[in-house]
Amino acid sequence: MMDRRAFVTGSLALLAAPLAVEAQQAGRVYRIGYLSYSSPASNPHLIEAFRQGLRELGWVEGQNITIDSRFAEGRSDAVSDFAAELVRLKVDIIVATSTPPTLAAKNATKTIPIVLVSVSDPVGLGLIANLAQPGGNITGVSDSVGVDTFGKQLELLKEIAPNVRRVAVLSNPANAGHPLQIREVNVRARSLGVQLQLLGARGPNEFDGAFAAMSKERAGALLVLPDSVFQRHRARVAGLAAKNRLPAMYGVSEYVKAGGLISYGPNLSDLFRHSATFVDKILRGAKPADLPVQQPTKFELTINLKTAKALGLTIPQSVLLRADEVIQ
Repeated sequence: MMDRRAFVTGSLALLAAPLAVEAQQAGRVYRIGYLSYSSPASNPHLIEAFRQGLRELGWVEGQNITIDSRFAEGRSDAVSDFAAELVRLKVDIIVATSTPPTLAAKNATKTIPIVLVSVSDPVGLGLIANLAQPGGNITGVSDSVGVDTFGKQLELLKEIAPNVRRVAVLSNPANAGHPLQIREVNVRARSLGVQLQLLGARGPNEFDGAFAAMSKERAGALLVLPDSVFQRHRARVAGLAAKNRLPAMYGVSEYVKAGGLISYGPNLSDLFRHSATFVDKILRGAKPADLPVQQPTKFELTINLKTAKALGLTIPQSVLLRADEVIQ
């Protein structure tokens, strides 16, 4: 598990944020808007991790906070409508999980504080000025140390499947962060001598077509970019990869636990739990502009040996020794 202390703060501003209880209005119940692109059933452990983080900091639902949750179920129009609705409800803060909700919240308000969670490149997306001094009403927890994370995923995929020359990359055309990630993967692919096959899917109704195209073009492996829609249907994605006998790399371990082969990325539960510290600081008087966006410093490598065996793939010992979790 990721140590919650293992984050780059960029400055001491977060530690120096006001802690005094007098920053709160006595007896006030604060209203938190929770905006997700997914569904409540797809990642309940992440919602609970956020709530646990709040409880650890003294925030109790029904006593000093209420949480208004909105789940877009993978619909872009809904996430924008829900962001506007939370603004109309005059919530004290919006917690936006992943890129589409954060962009929607940014478009909906310039004044209500926004805590982003699991956004890969908030600077590149124009959400903040820089990591150390966000400068506006947005701060929070990124899920990467920049787009080079995705190049590292391609490297690992090539390491476990060294004979692969063509790698399919599954992205979501509706995800604003994916073009930046694809650019980095393209750079790394050239250095590795790998040809990429870029494929898009906006939802589960487009998965079969994408995998059929991979088969037609004889892709030898698959890289799945991080996306709320994909993660919601992670068992289906992992199942299609297995059916098409594709060694597949994912960004979070939830895919591997659902039958995927390998993942490299941060512990999502820890990110969501840690996001509560930003909510705590802001409700106690800190300004988002002064709270550095934090990045994980530890990334987890998770491998499913059962899936590897089914694919007829032998994971190199050098990779197994670096794994944080091996699923037998």
